[in-house]
Amino acid sequence: MSGNYLYYGDNLDILRRYIKDESVDLIYLDPPFKSNQDYNVLFKERNGTLSVAQIKAFEDTWCWDQTAEQSYQETVELGGKVSQVLQGFRLFLGKNDMLAYLSMMAPRLLELRRKMKPTASIYLHCDPVASHYLKLVMDAVFGPENFLNEVAWKRTYSHGSAKRYGPLHDVILFYAKTDAYFWKGLKAGHDPTYVEKHFRYTDEATGKKFQAISLTGAGVRHGDSGRPWRDINPTAVGRHWALPGRVLAGLKIEKTTVQEALNALDAAGRIYWPKKEAGTPRLKWYADDSEGVAIPDMWTDINPTGAQAAERLGYPTQKPEALLERIIRASSKEGDLVLDPFCGCGTTVAAAQKLNRRWIGIDVTHLAIGLIKDRLRDMFGQEIEKNYNVVGEPKDMHSAEALAATDRIQFQCWAIHLTIGRTIEPKWGADGGIDWRLWFHDEPNGKTKQIILSVKSGHVSVKDLRELHGVIDREEAQIGVLITLEPPTRPMRREAAAAGLYRSPWGKHSRLQILTIEELFAGKRIDYPSVANVTLKRARKVRRHRRAHQGDLPATHE
Repeated sequence: MSGNYLYYGDNLDILRRYIKDESVDLIYLDPPFKSNQDYNVLFKERNGTLSVAQIKAFEDTWCWDQTAEQSYQETVELGGKVSQVLQGFRLFLGKNDMLAYLSMMAPRLLELRRKMKPTASIYLHCDPVASHYLKLVMDAVFGPENFLNEVAWKRTYSHGSAKRYGPLHDVILFYAKTDAYFWKGLKAGHDPTYVEKHFRYTDEATGKKFQAISLTGAGVRHGDSGRPWRDINPTAVGRHWALPGRVLAGLKIEKTTVQEALNALDAAGRIYWPKKEAGTPRLKWYADDSEGVAIPDMWTDINPTGAQAAERLGYPTQKPEALLERIIRASSKEGDLVLDPFCGCGTTVAAAQKLNRRWIGIDVTHLAIGLIKDRLRDMFGQEIEKNYNVVGEPKDMHSAEALAATDRIQFQCWAIHLTIGRTIEPKWGADGGIDWRLWFHDEPNGKTKQIILSVKSGHVSVKDLRELHGVIDREEAQIGVLITLEPPTRPMRREAAAAGLYRSPWGKHSRLQILTIEELFAGKRIDYPSVANVTLKRARKVRRHRRAHQGDLPATHE
């Protein structure tokens, strides 16, 4: 069995039921906080009164209600530092949406720590509005001694703000579980302005910019490094020859004596001779001779996922793959297990797959799970589906009925994904009898035609089919499809047959079609001429990638 998993469901429940303690090497999480532009006001009491700090934040995903109260009480009753922090927040903040957010995050962070190996680390991506509160929770969960960095990532380009400085950055809180955490220090290339300022010379032979750096070091030596070379005696000025091993290795110069190595460097054109006769020869140090500079805690070199970016999928909080690739490279090895409990559109999953790590993604919406499946298939090809398992998606009628009973919107997303094989964004509120439109072309003139899809998760009757018939007439659509959980009645089938046929160059197709979930499970699909549907944008194809490590997760995943 593959070591990669997508879980649909509440991540707290998934973590407790399926993920083995001390099995995860790296965690990245970007919990929903500012998921759209229709924000609520934080610090607003549930009776509607506002506090002095009217800071805008997140939608009703996190609100003070019975669930938040229960989560708060359960976490407080555990005792310890986290309990103390939450009680302090309640005293300071009162019962509001920020307290709800922190009360829901605290037990998840406790559970995540339990799943981490002693060598593991965790990156929590958050908005500056909540970062200082979350840091206190993280200190309580992991211990302040295991805090490593507060990374500021420049997530957007410069823009003004009417009454304050323009908000440009997100915060990433970096913690370890213990001081035995894995760390691979990454290097970044020199900033172009730095190169322009410090690499002032140009090599006539190569055209490369270089610095002229010293070939000697302080102090006298009595071996080869202290002997003269070409009438230049470093001992006379209290120094010795100090040759750069990195350059010697790059040029494949085997150092027999220091003087022979210097001759080889000169023959390779790597020694700079000053015009003054008395000048000391120096090394031509190119910008690419350096391993680069250590990456600081201010990340300005990773651009946000812009509207025209190749990897852009249309998901509102999508993070760039380069951001996750940096984190994964720095804090894990090939074959390690990477976990994202709020995996959204799957950037962590995609980056982990590309970098030959095992991965687990968890999300509470079928929109996210479906989108990740599409993304993986688009990037790595159809064969990728053999390399991971999906847990929690309906696989039979019993589980489909359970989803319909608990969440109608999620059932709708899942049913349409099952029907057309692509992810859709859920529709909220009145839909005019249209849950999705599928577009196709079947004429040489390229005229676009459409199919109207309507999903029913409850009882169905001939009335539903007549309403759909009216919608396709109103929208001038060619075909209407009713997707049902329950089997259609005999009058419904008669109504569908009476609607007539749509004729195309490919043949005849029923204008009104009924597809049951059971039929979809069996492989039946919409009867229409051609598939040309585009929903959320496809991920770019990864042309060269290594197959991910296929080691199994612990037995709890079987």
